[in-house]
Amino acid sequence: MLTAAQTLKCFLVCCDLTRMYLPIFLVRLDERTGNVFILAGEEIEVVIDRNGEFVKNDETEF
Repeated sequence: MLTAAQTLKCFLVCCDLTRMYLPIFLVRLDERTGNVFILAGEEIEVVIDRNGEFVKNDETEF
């Protein structure tokens, strides 16, 4: 189950990605860790933890 912080951060990250006209290919909740995984554009990977903090891969700039 998503936390309120994850829900808000996921929405904001997806808005930022689409504002840059990047396709969002996958949004998935990892049931083992409780993290949300977002795959977008060519190589953008975002992981949102249960506290709503996100980690992005090194090439991601937004």
